[in-house]
Amino acid sequence: MALGIYFMHGGFTPEKYAQAISQLEGAGQGSPDGRTYHFALESDGAIQVFDVWESQAKFDAFGAVLVPILTDLGVHLGEPMVATVHNVIVG
Repeated sequence: MALGIYFMHGGFTPEKYAQAISQLEGAGQGSPDGRTYHFALESDGAIQVFDVWESQAKFDAFGAVLVPILTDLGVHLGEPMVATVHNVIVG
């Protein structure tokens, strides 16, 4: 069962997002196993992220790499909203 995971982190600027993506790519996690969609949304100078993951376990494995990167960048981590994906329509 797929999960939709939505993040709103404090201080997550477009510049910090770009740095996080670069560091994730350097760690071999630019396209992590189990993530099927990634959306980065910008609103009022802050990045919000919506991802779709195959399972909680695969998301948790990615989080072990992601969280230290965001912490080092000074991003204030918020609790993600997690929901079961009910339907996806492409186009």
